[in-house]
Amino acid sequence: MAPWRNYLLDSKMAAPNHSGRFVTVGPDDADIVRGLRAGDRDAWGALCQKYGERLWRFVARLVGSDEDVVADVFQETLMAVAKSGRAIRSDTTLWPWLSRIGHNQAALSWRKRYRDRPAGDGAMDSLTSADGDPVASLTRMETVESVRALLSEMNADHVALLTAKYLDGLTVPQILDVFGGTTESVRSSLARARRDFRERYDRLRVKQ
Repeated sequence: MAPWRNYLLDSKMAAPNHSGRFVTVGPDDADIVRGLRAGDRDAWGALCQKYGERLWRFVARLVGSDEDVVADVFQETLMAVAKSGRAIRSDTTLWPWLSRIGHNQAALSWRKRYRDRPAGDGAMDSLTSADGDPVASLTRMETVESVRALLSEMNADHVALLTAKYLDGLTVPQILDVFGGTTESVRSSLARARRDFRERYDRLRVKQ
């Protein structure tokens, strides 16, 4: 059984997925949103089935590979989702909404765990890839705590876009399917996210 299934608020709410990939079948987002707004238990199950694995992986990108830590943040995220489900807007696109909540919970966890630690020992220097782009090297350095420090302070939507593009390897059309919008808006948002990351990276290097 995939680890994330052990930490659902109700383990009966998600049927097994043997594909090894993110679950994308079942009710569409609009149906799930309507159900959440109505307090429908089946909608919660559909949400977990469709996005549980992706949410677990997203949280793990931000807090590390320690399953206990990931599980804590994952459960805190699900509790926050459950509390706000009835208030969700009818036009909400689910993954951006979920990733914002997950990012907020991961940031709280990171700050609690590392707020008293020194800024770093120069590890951020290794984030610079051969072409001088720190964002492009996220695929190699996703476990560096300094990266998590940056991501925890960034705009949640920017973090979701960067992880989708550089860690999950999604193309712009695939990101468009997940986040909605237009090709131009996705490219523009990615550019802003990259610029935000680079500026924070540069400031951290100056501090070091």
